[in-house]
Amino acid sequence: MADLFDAHISEDGLRRQSVADHLTGTAERAARFAAAFDQEQLGRAAGLMHDIGKYSGDFQRRIHDPQHSGRVDHSTAGAKEAYARGLYPLAFAVAGHHAGLPDGGSPKVDTAQASTLFGRLKRELPAYDAWRQEIDLPAVELPGFCAQSSFSLMFFTRMLYSCLVDADYLDTEAFMENTAPPRGESDPIPALLHRMRSKAVSWLNAPPSTPLNEKRNQVLRACMSAGAAWQRGAYTLTVPTGGGKTFDSLAFALEHAAHNHMDRIIYVIPYTSIIDQTAAVFSDLLGAENVLAHHAGADYQLLEEQEMSPADYRRALAAENWDAPVIVTTAVQFFQSLYASRSSRCRKLHNIANSVIIFDEAQTLPLAYLRPCIAAIAELVRHYRATAVLCTATQPALDPFFEEFLPGSAPLQEICPNAAALYTALRRTTLHDLGELSAEALGARLRGHEQVLCVVNRRKQAQELYAALPAEGRYCLTTLLCAADRRRQLAEIRQRLRDGLPCRVVSTSLIEAGVDVDFPAAYREAAGLDSILQTAGRCNREGRRSAAESPVYVFAISGSPDPPMLAQNLAAWQYVRRTWPNALDLPPAIQGYFTKLRLVKGAAALDQKGILRACVEGAGGSLLPFSQIADEFTLIDTPTRTVYLPIGEGASLCRALQCGARSRTLFRKLGIYSVAVYPTHFDALYHAGALTLLEDNSAILSNTSLYDPGTGLAMNVEAGQGFSI
Repeated sequence: MADLFDAHISEDGLRRQSVADHLTGTAERAARFAAAFDQEQLGRAAGLMHDIGKYSGDFQRRIHDPQHSGRVDHSTAGAKEAYARGLYPLAFAVAGHHAGLPDGGSPKVDTAQASTLFGRLKRELPAYDAWRQEIDLPAVELPGFCAQSSFSLMFFTRMLYSCLVDADYLDTEAFMENTAPPRGESDPIPALLHRMRSKAVSWLNAPPSTPLNEKRNQVLRACMSAGAAWQRGAYTLTVPTGGGKTFDSLAFALEHAAHNHMDRIIYVIPYTSIIDQTAAVFSDLLGAENVLAHHAGADYQLLEEQEMSPADYRRALAAENWDAPVIVTTAVQFFQSLYASRSSRCRKLHNIANSVIIFDEAQTLPLAYLRPCIAAIAELVRHYRATAVLCTATQPALDPFFEEFLPGSAPLQEICPNAAALYTALRRTTLHDLGELSAEALGARLRGHEQVLCVVNRRKQAQELYAALPAEGRYCLTTLLCAADRRRQLAEIRQRLRDGLPCRVVSTSLIEAGVDVDFPAAYREAAGLDSILQTAGRCNREGRRSAAESPVYVFAISGSPDPPMLAQNLAAWQYVRRTWPNALDLPPAIQGYFTKLRLVKGAAALDQKGILRACVEGAGGSLLPFSQIADEFTLIDTPTRTVYLPIGEGASLCRALQCGARSRTLFRKLGIYSVAVYPTHFDALYHAGALTLLEDNSAILSNTSLYDPGTGLAMNVEAGQGFSI
């Protein structure tokens, strides 16, 4: 009887996949995915239910009639069956497996025309009862923690939804392609562990060349030992900048994953500027086929399928669902996926379960979303067999939040033994407070150094300081430069530093976190203590000089008002400056800074969009508002507009855009030839006649004389002056 009901027909019309075969194939895949968090049977039930609406006569007429163009709702049927059984997460997952998780809505108010789950459950559907003759649903129950909080219920729904969506994609793909795509062709965790150990042993067995390397080896041994012995949980790894925490955290993760039979390692990085750098280090060590860098600007994301090499194609497929043993991604990608509602974003979520998750530069977790971010991390640790490691040189004192969201658990355990003493031993710079300086005096000080880094708070200030420096070996790094030029400049900077040539760099904070450069001296405009210490981390990074010979100067520019967005960070900085004047780079001052900052901002500022409240109380009259929460959870929420630059390869891409071409690939390629500008700056460029507007509120720079590959997009234009932070 199975041949009477078809789920899919191949493009050539010669092959058919029955509904029963598709349901059972999807069910087995979903069951396997959900087994990662001990919910195999629920995953199987979701797969069996998701397309039972295809048993209706209406759907069969549509699929067999080439002229039939009408839409047939085949998702609501399975949602009704799940809801009738009290399996509410399955109802949401099945209802949204194509269009995305819907808001719950209101059972009393919503009509059958509403797009909410309660609205859809009221719809009259064509008969689909034939499913009962072919499909046996397993008896299943929801895990007990789903009844403990609506947050846990919503989180579980997304994880189950991920299992279903990925399984549905893969089963359909296997049928339509009629061949197995190149997925899962990577090495197991034990093989990667062996490679890491081989590298580690070569360092640990060699005589330490410097006291710094001896300390680094101590930290590495501690990380490997803890990883091989500790059970799943939430940990911190606090290592001063330059202490080798990137390799150390990977060593812990591989040892830990092997010891606890975990599936993968996910490395979450705050800035796209250092993703490729980190992924390259891991690829050299573990093999490129085992490491996936997932961000919008990744090379494989910029190619059409026909342009891809086999390796690129495998990476593109792996990026869909994070099917690789080592993932390097952004904090934006990671957290927005955990609060997403669209299938494309949620598809990967099940592969976060049973993983070691390293949060690099954990102090950069956005304060406006701090509580939702920590709630998500805690949920992964509590119910999804994950281990979380908060890895940073400036540990942000998050213990109270983890105690709240992981009740009854041990406090965050530090992997690095005697971390406080390590800070003293690894101190490589000396902080000096210069107070206020004029811009002229600051420029004179910078000219007095052959190699120096100066980090300021405003892009416009960076451009002006750059202009005051000698032409040879000067650089200006800001987001007014497109990504292509920033990459080029960083490569040149690293080379000049290695060669001992003049190299004076003025930058905004984009150089601070994780960018691997090593200056003999640095200057930092007053900001948060974490930013100051991140700048210090770009000075004497390799410990070739004494701390006394490696000054880091903190200053304020006279006559330059503080950016309003930094007011609270500066208030917390002034507090620690008074309280720990001689130990600003040691853990007590660092923890004091973050504690003060959160106090100054207030509790409400740590969940600015009310994400956790919406989980409990609903939003906009809707219970369980999946779609609304996804819209609100936007880590990068700045009112910028995109300006595309017709320079280099960007020139032909912009011409294609002007000729009407539109594709994800085109926009991804254009991403490295674009600049995000604030509204006043955009308006100034527009009124100067320098922009060609596009329909999506972006623009192409028509006056290319306003873009300099050294300093970026001009802030001053003839019709007015743009302003940006």
